[in-house]
Amino acid sequence: MTDSPEKPARKPRKTADKEAPAPAQPLRRRILRWTGRIAGGIAAFYLLLILLFSFLPPPINFYQLGETFRLGGIEKDWVPFEEIAPVMARSAVAAEDANYCLHWGFDMKAIREAMAEGSNRGASTISQQTVKNVFLWHGRSWLRKAMEAALTPVVETLWSKRRILEVYLNVAEFGEGVFGVQAAAQHHFGVDARDLTPTQAARLAAVLPDPQNRSASNPSNFVRSRTRSIMSGAETIAADGRAACFSE
Repeated sequence: MTDSPEKPARKPRKTADKEAPAPAQPLRRRILRWTGRIAGGIAAFYLLLILLFSFLPPPINFYQLGETFRLGGIEKDWVPFEEIAPVMARSAVAAEDANYCLHWGFDMKAIREAMAEGSNRGASTISQQTVKNVFLWHGRSWLRKAMEAALTPVVETLWSKRRILEVYLNVAEFGEGVFGVQAAAQHHFGVDARDLTPTQAARLAAVLPDPQNRSASNPSNFVRSRTRSIMSGAETIAADGRAACFSE
């Protein structure tokens, strides 16, 4: 019997290589990823609020909430722009932001002048103040200023100038715990915002931006002098077209 040829020895099967575990993601990359997600979420939240408040009255802001707890209550009453005396709108613009219709949220000329003087007084526009009052908090922190700078162009893009001024006049403080031009007109003069006279409107504008230390109904010599200046300014911007972006 002939010997059968020897079969070649079977090679041992290779065990499947186990996949090497992925290297741990660097901590810095994780932090950046989560920071991006949080920033994106905050941006989306503020964009939603801006869109909602382009046609809905803002309910309350951080400052008003704080004053409510401090004072035990505040006076606040929203009225549409059509129920505010036109002279009140012109007076507020003349007092706080005479170039309101000419800028896109930041008055660069006023900012340069304020920087040259070493202060930021007079550089904050009505648009910036509206953003601060509605969406942010009061104070001088860099975070708030950065958020204000980021949100102001968005509001200017999505809201009309008329809407920005309408919201501003309804949330601005015109006396301690007195918010909005309707509540202020009632509180100081016993009239509705639609019935304010040029002098009354200028008096209300004259207490800005220090309503807790100035009074529209019991004006100091400073407020009386400022009132006359505002009345003149309101007439000027009506005549030269700088009120065109919010006037009917």
